Amino acid sequence: MPSTPGIPRILAETHVIPRLGKMKLQQLRADHVDEWLDELSTDLATRTLRDVHSVLKRATRQAQARDLVLRNVAELVTTPTGKDGRPSKALTKHQADAMLKAAESSELHAYVVLSLTTGVRTEEARALRWDHVVAWIPSLKAWQPVTEAGFKHTRFAIYVWRADRVGGDTKTRKSRRTLELPKLAAEALRQHHTRQAAHKLKAGEAWQDHNLVFCTSVGTPLDAANVRRAFRHITKNAGIGTDWTPRELRHSFVSIMSDQGVPIETIADLVGHAGTSVTEAVYRHQLKPVITKGAHTMNTIFGDKPTG
Repeated sequence: MPSTPGIPRILAETHVIPRLGKMKLQQLRADHVDEWLDELSTDLATRTLRDVHSVLKRATRQAQARDLVLRNVAELVTTPTGKDGRPSKALTKHQADAMLKAAESSELHAYVVLSLTTGVRTEEARALRWDHVVAWIPSLKAWQPVTEAGFKHTRFAIYVWRADRVGGDTKTRKSRRTLELPKLAAEALRQHHTRQAAHKLKAGEAWQDHNLVFCTSVGTPLDAANVRRAFRHITKNAGIGTDWTPRELRHSFVSIMSDQGVPIETIADLVGHAGTSVTEAVYRHQLKPVITKGAHTMNTIFGDKPTG
């Protein structure tokens, strides 16, 4: 199933209701579902196709539980293969430099810098609050929110809670990770905090205080679609095209870490994975192959001259 509560409704309104909505569930047959999915398969990626099919199966299952239909015909049909989805990609160092330069004039600058240099998920960045941005206070030997400590310190970090994508933010200690900020990200957040204070004054009574680091000009949460559009504008100005998404900043982070020889166990911890198997599966194209290290080592020891 899709990962966030709003997506099933969007899929239902976009793909299920327009094509099947006029038909009563009692009249729905497996052949109807087959034809419907075959039509969608020419336009949708396989993963999206599975998600749409799942929406219909779930809706029919609920009707079945209420004795509105005798069987779930949607479960009798196999989801066909759809279009190939575009594989995620990572920025090269040159592209990353160009993008950071282009982002300097954007309201999304700190968002881009933070995402690229820490590898946080897009939903984690949008949910970040100012009391989760902390400074290290040597005299207290403790982290303190910048809302109390300010930015006149040398070490900063963020508390990142992994969102439960169905039920919302878990806010449990188990799901939290603390990431120390690179100086580039800390400085970007400092500048962003100053600009946001100006926005707050300008908005006056219209400001809605959610304590969000990244928000609209009146303090409300950022919409994911608006972030994508603003990000495409940045990549266009950077001269690297518009075929990029904010989530690929996370892929780029993994790629940069791997290229620098950071162990996969550390990368998994940084990006919030429970183990390396998830990191290897999701970011296999970004991870520098390590299986060649044995050959490289032996070549160094014994040379690379052929035997015989």
